[in-house]
Amino acid sequence: MTTPIPVSVLTGFLGSGKTTLLNVLLKDPMLANACVIINEFVDVGIDHLLVERSDENVVELSSGCLCCTIRGDLIDTLTDLLARRDAGTIKAFDRIVIETTGLADPAPILHVLMMDPLLVSRLRLEGVITVVDGFNGMATLDAHPEAVKQVAVADRVVLTKLDLLEGKAGEDMLFAIIARVRKLAPGARLLTTHRGEATAERLFNTGLYDPARKSADVQNWLSLEAVQKAERAAHRHQHGGHGEGHHHHDASRHDDSIRSFAFTDDNPISPQALELFLELLTSYHGPKLLRLKGIVKLSDEPNRPVVLHGVQHVLHPPVRLEGWPDGVPQTRLVFIVKDIDKAAIEELFRAFTDPLTGGANTTDKTLSLS
Repeated sequence: MTTPIPVSVLTGFLGSGKTTLLNVLLKDPMLANACVIINEFVDVGIDHLLVERSDENVVELSSGCLCCTIRGDLIDTLTDLLARRDAGTIKAFDRIVIETTGLADPAPILHVLMMDPLLVSRLRLEGVITVVDGFNGMATLDAHPEAVKQVAVADRVVLTKLDLLEGKAGEDMLFAIIARVRKLAPGARLLTTHRGEATAERLFNTGLYDPARKSADVQNWLSLEAVQKAERAAHRHQHGGHGEGHHHHDASRHDDSIRSFAFTDDNPISPQALELFLELLTSYHGPKLLRLKGIVKLSDEPNRPVVLHGVQHVLHPPVRLEGWPDGVPQTRLVFIVKDIDKAAIEELFRAFTDPLTGGANTTDKTLSLS
């Protein structure tokens, strides 16, 4: 019955500078009415910002922002915050930022926001912000698959500690980490903390809905063109071409397994066929389907597309739009996957939309998923 509250997830590996960035963001006027969920107050070091401690795990900062520590699990914490907001015992926050631990896989947090019925009705996932240490990031990504996944699912990537990169060696390291991040997350906007570039205005409002225009912003949310551009660059590289990746670093096997790709389809798909496609996709590839975004043309109401958003085996309840935001009635799907070929997913989807087969001849296509 109320406008859903946007939720952003702030993640980054140990030592990436995530806490330092968070402390800067807590002072930003844009977060004056936000609620930030952290693991422990002591970890963030915000004592000098406290105004009053309203209870054992919620404090109000001098900027007006609420800061809350997790008690129990995340569902309990979010449910309790919403109940107290409704009751008026805490201020009516208009945004939530969840900071993960440095070792955390962000997927379980995204699952919570997509699965719990109460939270789905009251909150909407806006985006994932991943902080990467520009100085030590290459070694971290080489050694830790969790760090690779944090980057791969990001909507925004923030590079920190660039002031430590000096001389020709530092320049080479900067080019290498930028190339690697762009390969892992071609659809993410890349920012730095250098000279205060990573502001709240640039990090938030990354979801499907543009609050300024109060409408759906499909183009920026999907980042379809950026993903397609990265696909073409990867294809040229595989065939011996030279282009944007001339500062290429020999990535570890963790990177090699991550792929981003996109495809479009002008033909509509029936609601039943879409449901079956998604069921097959998540059943066969759930753990390897790091993130799925899309806007889909349905046969029952071609002028009212449905928005898809999934993380691994969990799909957010599909949302129908009143019309095509950009006026182009075309299905657009973007995938971030681990060890899945594009053809396996694209051919399966097109089997359901092919007007020559009527979507009936899918047996051979689905078998290739195994």
